[in-house]
Amino acid sequence: MKKIISVILGAAVVLSAAGCSKKAVVKIESAADLEGKVIGVQAGTTGEIYVEDVKDATVKSFKTGIDAALALKNGAIDAIVLDELPAKEIVKRNNSLTIVNDNFAAEEYAIAVRKGNTELLDSINATISRIKADGTYENLINAFMPVDGNIVIPEVAGIESKDVVKMGTNASFPPFEYTEGTKVVGFDATLSTMIANDYGKALQIVDMNFDGLIAALQSNAIDFIAAGMTATDERRQNVDFSEPYYKSNQVIIIRK
Repeated sequence: MKKIISVILGAAVVLSAAGCSKKAVVKIESAADLEGKVIGVQAGTTGEIYVEDVKDATVKSFKTGIDAALALKNGAIDAIVLDELPAKEIVKRNNSLTIVNDNFAAEEYAIAVRKGNTELLDSINATISRIKADGTYENLINAFMPVDGNIVIPEVAGIESKDVVKMGTNASFPPFEYTEGTKVVGFDATLSTMIANDYGKALQIVDMNFDGLIAALQSNAIDFIAAGMTATDERRQNVDFSEPYYKSNQVIIIRK
């Protein structure tokens, strides 16, 4: 087992170096206070979808939540709407930011496959059911979402095979997917290794922008998506989703 001291230390250093000039005080105590504000989101995420309906709000999209956090620290935006766990990682490394105690929206993560790929979808669902039944899922939760904050990456070896299954992700979403050196790791990466093993193929992880994942899936560049992706009705028009494997919330990050 490999103990990870810092999930996004490098990004935190960049954020900590952001300007220290006094920023305008913006009062945001709940989701209702987002009205008329400048809101940052990660491009292509459900957070981006949710804030479209906020009255008189200006929405600014960023490639990653970390980019949005830098803009928030610099005063370029008033708040960020982001998934709960990545938001907690950002706030943990930046003491000038905090999370508003008011969940913006609830959602469920699922694995996406191409429309009609029932063979792979059935195999993925079988893996999810198996790990929930045999205790492996609980072990993954404890490893990547520990109470003490010290992530431990489980050692799950992939099988050796000439046949490859490609998983698409965006490795800037800890603890679900992030990088350690040149390797993509995280909850989804470990889960995907288990999925590939059960499917009888070697796993290849393809890291790309989140908003390009569905297009890559449709063009056969990847075989499935594991990227903390919410199974929305809009996305179901273009992909098939597995059974949900994690329940999350969208939360609001603000300056203290």
